[in-house]
Amino acid sequence: MSRPRVWLFIVGIVLTLGLVVWLLDSVNRLYVSIAFTSPFLANLLLLLIVVLLVALAGAIAYYGYLFLRPPSRPSRPIPQVPVEKTAAAEETLRAVRQQVEQIQDEVARQALFEQSRQIEENLAKREIHVVVFGTGSAGKTSIVNAILGRIVGQVGAPMGTTEVGETYSFRLRGLDREIWITDTPGILEAGIKGTQREQLARRLATEADLLLFILDNDLRQSEYEPLRSLIEIGKRSIVVFNKTDLYPERDREVILSRLRQRLQSFAPSVDIVAVAANPQLMILDNGDPYRPDPDILPLLRRIAAILRAEGEDLVADNILLQSQRLGEEARRIIDAQRLRQAEQIVDRFQWIGAGVVTVTPLPIVDLLATAAVNAQMVVEIGRVYGCEINLDRGKELALSLAKTLTSLGILRGAIELFSVALQTNVGTFLIGRAIQGATAAYLTRIAGKSFIEYFRRDQDWGDGGMSQVVQEQFQLNRRDEFVRAFVQEAIARVVKVGAEGERQR
Repeated sequence: MSRPRVWLFIVGIVLTLGLVVWLLDSVNRLYVSIAFTSPFLANLLLLLIVVLLVALAGAIAYYGYLFLRPPSRPSRPIPQVPVEKTAAAEETLRAVRQQVEQIQDEVARQALFEQSRQIEENLAKREIHVVVFGTGSAGKTSIVNAILGRIVGQVGAPMGTTEVGETYSFRLRGLDREIWITDTPGILEAGIKGTQREQLARRLATEADLLLFILDNDLRQSEYEPLRSLIEIGKRSIVVFNKTDLYPERDREVILSRLRQRLQSFAPSVDIVAVAANPQLMILDNGDPYRPDPDILPLLRRIAAILRAEGEDLVADNILLQSQRLGEEARRIIDAQRLRQAEQIVDRFQWIGAGVVTVTPLPIVDLLATAAVNAQMVVEIGRVYGCEINLDRGKELALSLAKTLTSLGILRGAIELFSVALQTNVGTFLIGRAIQGATAAYLTRIAGKSFIEYFRRDQDWGDGGMSQVVQEQFQLNRRDEFVRAFVQEAIARVVKVGAEGERQR
C-alpha cells in the first residue's frame, strides 16, 4: 500500500475514535437522565444504540477492507468466435453447395465440393494462418526462420529458396489457438515457372488470416499493386521492412517515413515495422567474425498484439471471405454453363424461324410468325436460368422485341445485309426466299442473344432498356467474319432445302 493511502487511513482512524469517544459520552449522559425517571426506557435505548454501533463498526471494517486491498486485475474473457460472422459463413457455405449441385461438369463440381469441405474444416479448427508474401529477394524465408527460432527454438535445417508453400506451426502465450506460418514463393519472377510460383503465392495469400508483406527497400509500383489488391479484398496485413542492417540509421528512417506516407490510406503506421531477420556477418576489431542476433522483436510484438486483439475476428472474416469467393466461382461456372445451354437453344430456334418463313414466303419477313417462334424460345431460355415464365408472357416479350427491332431499323438493315451477301451465292429464282429465311434466322439470333442478357440480369434490361441491349447484340453479330460464316450456314440450311422443295413441285 502506498504511503499517502497509509496516512489517509491513520487520519481516518483518529477521527473515527474521536467521534466514538464523543458518542459514548453523549450516550452515557442521555442514559443517566432517562434512567432517573424510567429504567426500562433507558435500557431499551441502550440496546438500540449498541446495535447501531455494531452495524457502523461492520460497515467501517468492510469499506476499510475495500479501500486497503490492492486493485485486482480483471480476468481476460475467453475469446469466442463471433456468432454472426460464423453463422454468415455457414449460411454462405450451404448456399454454395446448393449452387455446386447445379454444375454439370463433374470435375469442377467435385473440386468446388472439396474446397467447401476444406473451408468447413477450417471453421471447426482453432487455427490461425499467417502467410509471408513478397518478392524472392526480400528475405521471406529469413523472416520465417527468425520467428520460429525466437519462439520455438532453432529450426532444424535452414530453408532455402521456396518453390512451394512451406508451413510450420507454433503457439503464442495468451492465445488459445495454434498458429501456422507459411513461406510462399517469390512474386515478380521471370519465366513460366516464375509466373506459376507467383500464382501459387497469390492463392496462399488470399487464404491467409494475417498477411506479412515483406520488403527490403522502398515500395516499388510492382509491389504496391499486389499489396493494395490484397488489402482491398479484406486481408489483414503487416508491412515488414526487412534488411534494415544494410542501411545507415538516417536512410532507414527515410525509407520508413516514405512507406508510412505511401500506405497511409490503407495501412496504419503501427502496422509498418522494421526488422533485420538475418543480419550481415561483421568482423570484430580482433578479426573474428560475428553475426548479430536477428532483430525480429518489433514484428513479433505486432503479430502478438493483432492476434490477441483480433484473432477471432480475423479467422471468422477470412472464412466468410473464402466462402464468398467460392460462391463467386460457382456462379461463374454456372453462368458459363447456362450460357452454353442458352446459345444452343438460340442456334436451334434461329433455323426453326428460318424454316417457318421459308416454307410460307411473303413479300417481307413476317415478324408475327417469327415472334411466335421466339415466344417458345424465350420460355426455354428462361427455364435454363431458373425463371419459369408461361407462353403468354413469352409472346409479350417476343412481340415487344420485334417492335424494337423494327423501330431501330434493324429489320431493314438485316434485309439489306443479306440481300447483298446472298446475291453472289444463290440463283435468281431463290434469292427472295433465301433473303427471307436468312434474315429471319439472323433476327431470331439477335432476339435470342438479347433475351439471354435479359435473364442473366435477373429479368432486367438494365439502365439502357431493351433498345440498348438489342443494339449491342446487333453490333456484335454484324462483323464481317461472322456474317460470312452465317451466310454459308444459311445456304446449307435454307437455300438448299428451298431448292429441293422447288424441284419436288
